[in-house]
Parts: sequence; structure tokens; C-alpha cells
Amino acid sequence: MPKGRLEAFTDGVMAIIITIMVLGLKVPAGYELDSLLAIVPSLLIYLLSFVFVGIYWMNHHHMLHAAKKVTGGVLWANLSLLFWLSLFPFVADWMGENIFRPLPSAAYGMILFMAGISYLVLQKSIIASDGENSVLKKAVGNDWKGKVTAGLIALAIIFSFIQPYVPPVIYVLIPIIWVVPDRRIEKVLSSGHQ
Repeated sequence: MPKGRLEAFTDGVMAIIITIMVLGLKVPAGYELDSLLAIVPSLLIYLLSFVFVGIYWMNHHHMLHAAKKVTGGVLWANLSLLFWLSLFPFVADWMGENIFRPLPSAAYGMILFMAGISYLVLQKSIIASDGENSVLKKAVGNDWKGKVTAGLIALAIIFSFIQPYVPPVIYVLIPIIWVVPDRRIEKVLSSGHQ
């Protein structure tokens, strides 16, 4: 399968995920400021979830740019990533309405964690299909950002049941780590490793 076809499919699914998330936002019950303030948690969780999906989209683009070919394993790994990302609208709505409750907060973390694992599996699948000298393998190195992110998400899940104000702070810190697109792949590609 050509890489462009997989990228177009993934782009379409991610666009639908973002659309579903925005459709999950509730209109304020009235026209006063108090009515708007009542939905601020949902708006903030929507914003956070939008940023997470955007980060996955940007890094997915870079990763596919570095890939030489798409195999069956890459297709299945990509579908796994899209499955976990497709659950963002559900957990975003649930957490937005119950921001400091343990189970919605932990569920949000679990979806983040599983999406991260799926992204890692996709990355490994591309490296396996391209071989040991793959551009992607040279670019990702030890992937400290991924390891730090997984640790932070695990902490957030645990703290969901101990101190409910900690997980939302952790969930906001993670995009700060990733807000700059992953330039490692661009650096390897521009240095002539093809």
C-alpha cells in the first residue's frame, strides 16, 4: 500500500475524531456569564484533547514521512492507534463533566496510555519493515519523550484515586513536552540518511 493512502485515511479519521469531540460540547443553559462558566471544564478538556489529537497527527505525519513502505503489520498497528484515539471524544466528555472524579480521570489517562502504546507499536512496526538501518530508528533513538510521557500518565492514573487535583495538572504538562513537533526525524532526513 502506498504511504499516501495510509496517511490520507489516518488524516480523515483524526478529523472525524476532532469533529465528534466538538459536537460533544454542550451549549450553555442560558445567556448569562454563569451559564458559560458552568461549561468551562468541558471546554478546557476539549481544548486539551484537541491538542493531544493534534500532537499525534503531527508526529504521525513525521513518522510516515520517514517510512519507506507500509506492510500489513504497519496497517494493523495504525488501526490500533486510531482505535484508541477514537475513544477521546467519549473520555473527554466524561471527564469534562466530572473533572475531579477518580474514574473519569483514570479512564482519560488509560486512553492516553493505550494511544501511546499503540503509537510505539506503530513506530516499532515501521522500523521492523524498513530494517535496522531505517531512518526512523536513527531518528527516535532512546525516545526519552515517550518514556517520560508514559511515566507521567501512569502517575496520573494512580493519583486519580489518591489526589484528584493532580491528574488534570499532569495531563496539561504532557502536551507541553510534545507541543513542538518531533524534529528528530526531520534532522535525520535533512542530513541525507535515506
